[in-house]
Amino acid sequence: MFLSLEYEPALESLGTDYFDEVVAAEFPCHILRYRNDELLSQLGLEPTEVQDADFIQAFGKFVGVRPFLALRYHGYQFGEYNSRLGDGRGFLYGQVRGNDGKLYDFGTKGSGTTPYSRSADGRLTLKGGVREILAAEALHNLGVRTSRCLSLIETGESLWRGDEPSPTRSSVMVRFSNSHIRFGTFERLHYLKRKDLTRKLLDHVIKYYYPKITFPEAEEDKTDSYIQFYAELVERVAQLAAQWMAAGFCHGVLNTDNMSITGESFDYGPYAFIPSYNPQFTAAYFDYYRRYCYGNQPEICALNLEMLQQPLAAVIPTEEMAAALDNFGAYYYHNYQQLMLNKLGFEQLPEAQGKELLELTIQLLQDTQVGYHAFFAELAQQFTPSWRDDFAQVWSNLSLFQSEKQEESELSALAKWRELYYHLLQDKSHKQLEEIAQHLREHNPKTALLRPLIEEVWQDITQADNWEPLYQLLKRIQTKN
Repeated sequence: MFLSLEYEPALESLGTDYFDEVVAAEFPCHILRYRNDELLSQLGLEPTEVQDADFIQAFGKFVGVRPFLALRYHGYQFGEYNSRLGDGRGFLYGQVRGNDGKLYDFGTKGSGTTPYSRSADGRLTLKGGVREILAAEALHNLGVRTSRCLSLIETGESLWRGDEPSPTRSSVMVRFSNSHIRFGTFERLHYLKRKDLTRKLLDHVIKYYYPKITFPEAEEDKTDSYIQFYAELVERVAQLAAQWMAAGFCHGVLNTDNMSITGESFDYGPYAFIPSYNPQFTAAYFDYYRRYCYGNQPEICALNLEMLQQPLAAVIPTEEMAAALDNFGAYYYHNYQQLMLNKLGFEQLPEAQGKELLELTIQLLQDTQVGYHAFFAELAQQFTPSWRDDFAQVWSNLSLFQSEKQEESELSALAKWRELYYHLLQDKSHKQLEEIAQHLREHNPKTALLRPLIEEVWQDITQADNWEPLYQLLKRIQTKN
């Protein structure tokens, strides 16, 4: 079935300066553990006509499509440049058009060694695959631009890992994304002093992933198009950072090789959703200095965009890129404020009122340390249009905030928040109040993907080979209030 798709050699047509052709590993067994039927529809395939065996043939045994491309890239990892990177346990399986006319990648993870595996085995742990499925689906349902998992196949090998109880089970995953071209892809070309390859790759990126930008026919007239590209990338990354922050999501490892040139979230390792509002929350146990903590994410994204200017300076004037990056903060705050207002039930508010509500909400979350996601879910459940007419009903059930150690500052923050929220409802019609209720339900799922839930699912899998809790959790994180 997947072999009938029309694959485009878009990246392959650039030539072998950007990739190595590789061979997929052979595995002792193939058990399909997850298939994303929603993505099948996006590809123009009827899910009922796609058999599990089709997934195994294409994405477990890798029968058919050739060649497989391990992409080359470098990157800044925790601030240090690393020239020994590249696809070390995956490859670009193929590129196809979706129903929307856009080009998408099928990229593998855990499909065997490549020239960039170094001393690693090129495999993916089954737990790593399960975690990526959950991260991608949770973020997708929160409206975050993200890659998604098309399939996960258990492959029957025992793996040894320092950060998981070992031996642990193996898998191969296929990721569905806009592109696997990274900031680090361009950084490698700068390291090699290949201005020609930088220009060629940038032309490719704009052609396939930035459709609003048009190229003039004359080669020397492309500078304006390149400037537009960087400006749009800045806007996309600022929006992505805002989406992560509003979702309470900490990526964990925002190295430049983990940032997509399309401004899409992908490559999920030690991520976490914050249990409570804490800017210092750090997802990766090895991030000793909290470089990539939750609160640093916007700043790190801006820094990575600044570092990207170095390779792009081969074709884009640096002063133009600097001017574009100056807009990052405004883009970020505008998007973050809008997303948070949506979570609080409002489509829009006057600037001053929106800012005050956001500041009071953050203060309340920080002072009380109630669950970040529980706060918004509880607000969605408790809100009724009658709040407008009776202040006493505004968050009348205080069980979420009750604590024997509750400080006076916490009670004060809650009182101020209730007063402001009540005030903001006073000029709202009944229809507008119903819209607030709808916004609250739409933007705040009942279940947040906190680490204990992931561990519960994994325990069922590892102890009893019971996959039903995973499938049920996927349904729960999609359920609105």
